[in-house]
Amino acid sequence: MRPPWLGPRRAGQPRRVLEHCGTVKQALVTLDMEGVLTPEIWIAVAEKTGIPELRRTTRDEPDYDKLMRERLTILDNNGLKLSDIQAVIGALEPLPGAREFLDELRSVLQVIILSDTFEQFASPLLRKLGWPTLLCHRLVVENDRITDYQLRIPEQKQRAVAAFKLLNYHVISGGDSYNDTAMLCEAHVGFLFRAPENVKKQFPQFKAIEEYRDFLSAIKAAASV
Repeated sequence: MRPPWLGPRRAGQPRRVLEHCGTVKQALVTLDMEGVLTPEIWIAVAEKTGIPELRRTTRDEPDYDKLMRERLTILDNNGLKLSDIQAVIGALEPLPGAREFLDELRSVLQVIILSDTFEQFASPLLRKLGWPTLLCHRLVVENDRITDYQLRIPEQKQRAVAAFKLLNYHVISGGDSYNDTAMLCEAHVGFLFRAPENVKKQFPQFKAIEEYRDFLSAIKAAASV
């Protein structure tokens, strides 16, 4: 059916592109950041501060709000400020091979990083990754003290992928944790990358990959289907 906003087509008038949008085939890749491209920030903070409770991540706890409330309590109890965490992040490097993987992937496909990290954490790592596009959340900070966090929207990874699909993209997604699985389920093709055994066991429908070269090949193959 011809969309009403185009008006009636005159005899001999060529068809508009909008009427053929169903035939467009463009692939888009969405990736998690921590654990896939960079070290886990909270694990690095745990190692630097000697606070083992901060090692818990979304690989261990599927309830993100519960996990973040625990983290904020630990930060308060130990007097840790935003600047303390930023100092740890500033010393981190991408995972070995991550920059090269991302550079080659971005040379052939559009890539968007969907992460549950925060704007105030991400910049040093993005710079070292060549400034890929990142969609993430934001911390509430008062006098260098992290008092709360603000989700852009709940289930932002899954909803972002759903929105890209509405734009007629063929979406390929990769992640490693519980908080990535909704994104992987929503995508046309989902992969687990270096996921822990508990996540792989619970979500066997996703191909589990361990090396960047294999990940790159799998994404390229999925994009050509």
